[in-house]
Amino acid sequence: MAVPDRIVVVGASLAGLRAVQTLREEGHDGAITVVGAEPHLPYDRPPLSKEFLAGTMSRAEVDLPLGAAETADFRLATRAAAVDLGPRHVVLETGEELAFDGLVIATGAHPRTLPGLPERDGVFVLRTIEDGEALRHRLEGGPRVAVVGAGFIGSEVAATCHQRGLEVTVVEALPVPMARGVGELVGRRCARLHADHGVELRLGVGVTGLAGGDRVEGVVMADGTTVPADVVVIGVGVAPTTRWLAASGLDVADGVRCDRWCRALADGQPVPGVVAAGDVARWENPLFAEVMRLEHWTNAAEQGRAAALTLLRGQDAAVFDPIPYFWSDQYEAKIQFVGRSGPDVAVVDGSLDDDRFVVAYGSAGRLVGALAFSRPARLMAYRAMIGKGEPFPSSDS
Repeated sequence: MAVPDRIVVVGASLAGLRAVQTLREEGHDGAITVVGAEPHLPYDRPPLSKEFLAGTMSRAEVDLPLGAAETADFRLATRAAAVDLGPRHVVLETGEELAFDGLVIATGAHPRTLPGLPERDGVFVLRTIEDGEALRHRLEGGPRVAVVGAGFIGSEVAATCHQRGLEVTVVEALPVPMARGVGELVGRRCARLHADHGVELRLGVGVTGLAGGDRVEGVVMADGTTVPADVVVIGVGVAPTTRWLAASGLDVADGVRCDRWCRALADGQPVPGVVAAGDVARWENPLFAEVMRLEHWTNAAEQGRAAALTLLRGQDAAVFDPIPYFWSDQYEAKIQFVGRSGPDVAVVDGSLDDDRFVVAYGSAGRLVGALAFSRPARLMAYRAMIGKGEPFPSSDS
């Protein structure tokens, strides 16, 4: 295959940065242009709900080092409006066209919102550094905080706000926190983690509106009650940022559909010289025989590198078949997860009544995932077992 000379990376994200770094480290000396919607060079997002929000990490510490990407042309505060795969150029919102031989799609995701909620002062989402700075500033006044959504981001925000000495209530339409990611058994343990720290939980009840005038005063629940709040943080997940690709011909249902080499697909076929990585990519992971889209830091970093290698080597590059990994710091607990959730669940180390334990997940008799509360060494042992395709254990061996 011909190695692309002019490469455009759309998305000044972690995945985009890792792609550029890899291209340079592997000897690509052609033009690389990075188009980023935000006015900043790439920065780290996980601290926004933890150390940065807590005030223990500075703005400068959030920035990611450019390293080998320093020679790329970063076009910041610039949005891509479309891509034309015929003449092979990216169209910017300004009307400018950027020709490419290789394209990396790394536009990430944007926060979902609750339909029908009016804009009010004191209502926040948490995705960008500006979101983090605005929320951190508002927390300095000692407000009552309501977090809508008990997924990982919502739970981290709740924990951080509690550690700042604030009164916090978490509201979640599902019966347990983080049920979609870790299942009901571990979700109930996560609920207890919040309750043990004095954070109020309102579970199994949806949100119908916001109380207050121009400034929010509370969250109105489906059961007719109102949770008083001076600050409301909406954390109900994210959606892949693909609107700019709507007319491209690429398959973009729930992210850019890719094959196992991260090559973007159109009508089910790979498009030469076009790859995707990070939160925006939905690809075939042969290790799990599953098409997946992940919103984790580790995946963005690893997939950015894999996509760049595919641009340079085509199918001579390794397929992208990682064992997913993510972590979440909540209160004193470090929650880590490897692999995927599954219908079979067993506590294989410690007890859910303890602060340190490991839970295994299985499917069709195979070990597919494991979660640990503050047991990193044991978790890595299970990660190796997942990679070997070992059977699902019913108890600790």
